[in-house]
Amino acid sequence: MSLTVNGIEELKKLSGSELGTSSWITVTQERIDTFADATDDHQWIHVDAERAATGPFGATIAHGYLTLSLFIPMFTELLDVQGVTTKVNYGLNKVRFPAPVTVGSRLRLTAKLAEVTDVPGGVQITVAGAVEIEGGAKPAAVLESVSRFYV
Repeated sequence: MSLTVNGIEELKKLSGSELGTSSWITVTQERIDTFADATDDHQWIHVDAERAATGPFGATIAHGYLTLSLFIPMFTELLDVQGVTTKVNYGLNKVRFPAPVTVGSRLRLTAKLAEVTDVPGGVQITVAGAVEIEGGAKPAAVLESVSRFYV
C-alpha cells in the first residue's frame, strides 16, 4: 500500500517512520536472462539452468545487482512523493547480499525512512531496506539507499 505525501514538508514529518512492506515480485529466468543481456554478465550460475542445477545453489540465481535494482519498483510502491519536480537516485551508503535468490523466488521490500535532510533545492532521504525472500531465513539484500527530491 502506497503512502502519498504532498511536498517536502510532509516528507520531512515522516523521518524515522516505517514505510511498510511491498507486494511480492517473482524472479523469473526471463528476468535474470534479460538482466544478463543488459549487463553482459552471463556467468553460468545465472543463465545455465542445467549446470546450475548441480551447482552450489541447486538452481540459477539472480545477480546481486538485479536484486538491488528491484528496490526501485518495490520502494515506489511504498512511498509516492508529490509536489516535487525531480526525483534522483543519489547512491547507496551500504548494501549486502546475505542470501542468494534462486529462480522462482518471490521478493518483497520492508523499508524505513531513516532520515530526511535538507540539500540545496530540496531534500535528501536515506531509506533503510531489507529485500526479503519468501520463506527465507536471511534477506536477499540489506541496504541504505540515498535519494534526492528537488522542488
